[in-house]
Amino acid sequence: MKVAIIPARGGSKRIPGKNIKLFAGKPVIAWSIEAARQSELFDRIIVSTDSEEIAAVAREYGAETPFMRPAQLADDFTPTADVILHVLDWLGEHGAMADHACCLYATAPFVQPGFLWQGFDILRQSGAASVFTVTSYPASIYRALKIEEDGHLAMVWPKYELTRSQDLPGSYHDAGQFYWLDARRFSAGKKIYSYDARPVILPRYLVQDIDTPEDWLMAEAMYAALLAQGRLNAGERKQEIR
Repeated sequence: MKVAIIPARGGSKRIPGKNIKLFAGKPVIAWSIEAARQSELFDRIIVSTDSEEIAAVAREYGAETPFMRPAQLADDFTPTADVILHVLDWLGEHGAMADHACCLYATAPFVQPGFLWQGFDILRQSGAASVFTVTSYPASIYRALKIEEDGHLAMVWPKYELTRSQDLPGSYHDAGQFYWLDARRFSAGKKIYSYDARPVILPRYLVQDIDTPEDWLMAEAMYAALLAQGRLNAGERKQEIR
């Protein structure tokens, strides 16, 4: 069984009501639910939440909310891994053990069904325990600067000062969209970033972390631009990537 798990607790402080705040005309969580449904990959799409309001919105858009997340797993410090493990344990206790799980964040309005397929294909073909989205840094991290205590600038890695940027290795960061997991290996090791993790590399124009009001404004501007350019057709992208 393949299950999509969407963590969406209530009580966001920096963006109140973040998980159901309207984004381009519908609750932001709806974009993740709809991408999961459109992919036709999943046997179940479960939203893990402690909020009745979020649960109602999730059900409206086609997800399940078969339980309310316990309070001890819904504070500001609960790791995502613990939330995933709770869902997998709940499924196992109810006779529905998952083979593969995809943790899909609720605030990922640019997620595309085709990339969900790409991640699943990599997971199956590689035999890795986890696969997740990354994107490249716009500039080499090896030319990074820091501000010292006395206020002057210094290179983090001075040995690369004279190295041409094209000769430096590329670097990537977590794109914060989804994480495919071999459910049994994850339940045993409890690590999203497994030692053999593989990437799904996303173009930077489809990546925007949404943690602050400024991030939200940036994401809305990106969405409007991508929509105008016709780059958000999930059906075409699914065919292209698969």
